[in-house]
Amino acid sequence: MTRRRSKLEIHLEILNSIKMGVKKPTRIMYAVNVSWKPLQHAFENMLSQDLISEVDTTYSEDSRTSRVYEITSKGDSVLKYFRKAQNMLGIKNVISIKP
Repeated sequence: MTRRRSKLEIHLEILNSIKMGVKKPTRIMYAVNVSWKPLQHAFENMLSQDLISEVDTTYSEDSRTSRVYEITSKGDSVLKYFRKAQNMLGIKNVISIKP
């Protein structure tokens, strides 16, 4: 039986996937295993908190998408904070944050 992930866990997984190089919205959706609408809500939330930034790629050579996402320094600090807390508490695999 699998358990439901919290919004915090989903947000951290999104931040982590962007940090690991997954930048396109659909690829992030697949990497985090979340459906489109919740992903859009998470993007809005994280953009308003300045955890991620949206980059317009309208004029790039890849015309399949007009936007990609990048993690900000604040978003990177959040990931480091939770990774440190997870290590200090000795919790394994609660939140899949890769170093």
